[in-house]
Amino acid sequence: MQVQMETLGQLERRLNFAIPMGEIDAAVDARLKGVARGAKIQGFRPGKAPLKIVAQNYGPQVREEVLGEKVQSSFASAVQAQQLRVAGYPRFEALPAESTTEFRFAAVFEVYPEVSIGDLSSKEIERPTLEVSDVEVDKTIDILRKQRTRFEHVERAVAKGDRIVVDFSGKIDGVEFAGGSAKNYAFLAGEGQMLPEFDAAVIDMKDGETKSFDLSFPEDYHGKDVAGKTAIFEVTVRNVSEPRLPEIDADFAKALGIEDGDVEKMRAEIRKNVSREVKRRLQARAKESVMQALLDVTTIELPKSLVGLEIGRLIEQAREEMRSRGFDPKEMPFPPELFEEQAKRRVALGLILAELVRANGLEAKPEQVKALVQEFAESYEHPEDVVKWYYASADRLDGPEAMVMEDNVVAYVYGVAKPIDKVLTFDELMGNA
Repeated sequence: MQVQMETLGQLERRLNFAIPMGEIDAAVDARLKGVARGAKIQGFRPGKAPLKIVAQNYGPQVREEVLGEKVQSSFASAVQAQQLRVAGYPRFEALPAESTTEFRFAAVFEVYPEVSIGDLSSKEIERPTLEVSDVEVDKTIDILRKQRTRFEHVERAVAKGDRIVVDFSGKIDGVEFAGGSAKNYAFLAGEGQMLPEFDAAVIDMKDGETKSFDLSFPEDYHGKDVAGKTAIFEVTVRNVSEPRLPEIDADFAKALGIEDGDVEKMRAEIRKNVSREVKRRLQARAKESVMQALLDVTTIELPKSLVGLEIGRLIEQAREEMRSRGFDPKEMPFPPELFEEQAKRRVALGLILAELVRANGLEAKPEQVKALVQEFAESYEHPEDVVKWYYASADRLDGPEAMVMEDNVVAYVYGVAKPIDKVLTFDELMGNA
């Protein structure tokens, strides 16, 4: 077998192959003899048909199989011999025959780029921090109380935060419009669930009171038929209920899973859970800062084949997301260009991280993985069962191993760069700001 390599671009390569036809013919003959031993051909007992007849019936199929196997094995041997790191999948092309004694084909493919991590020593990288205190615990308790809000009927005017039930009807130029009327419609007054003019109109109204008012729909309103138009609404209040938050007492603690109702135990458990969530979110933000820094300092040529494969994965993820929401993904366009930048980022980071881990020994250590799995398990009622589940199958540890590896990368980069601590508020970190 003769092999010749051409460089077509920075990463693109082409291997030209010439395989002696005699080698292929011999393989075809050997395969046909094997087929003949069990071939069922009309007019002959099984396995007794002459080889010539077997070749007439099975020859083209066998030759195609042999050629396919020769192409694959020849490519694999050449890649190994020349120590090529192939990125993605090769494209095979048949070449014009120069003689009847050779079978010629080419394989066009890309190789992985050489990755040289840029200088991080002078790179300033934000490092988010937040210490969990009683303030954060109190805020979390307030959120938990609001989630358990009860509404009780009151005989007074509507105030901000009340849940009210109304009948309303809207008209534009004296004509009712689609979606402009409802009976027994409930919402929280003054909380932005309705348009501002509607919210303002119901404040201070009383149970049974009726009011008319003008309402101007915004130009960008989702209902295109009414966007930019002014309607006259008539609204009647049918019920006013004010929010009542549960007291922070034994009953509240029991509702949160503290069997004996001890409020201090409840606070300690909430602090532990909040600390765990804060740690997770800080790690996620730190990781994003570090990954962006690595992209900023490293210039890398990306194999088009890997970007294409990643685009395909992202499109399939988008389709699966649509299915999970009850939509038919066939009805939604998924242009590849929408996913190109995200795919390039993922491929670049994958190559950069692989080199950083290899060069600096940042692989996940078994004890690190075990510690992370135990941390996961702490939030479950029976942690030991969760740990057993992870270790029951090696592939279940893939996720924790990847997370540990990324944590190792983050720690390494902060160690060689210039971290700038940024103290976040609880609301900023939780996305409430």
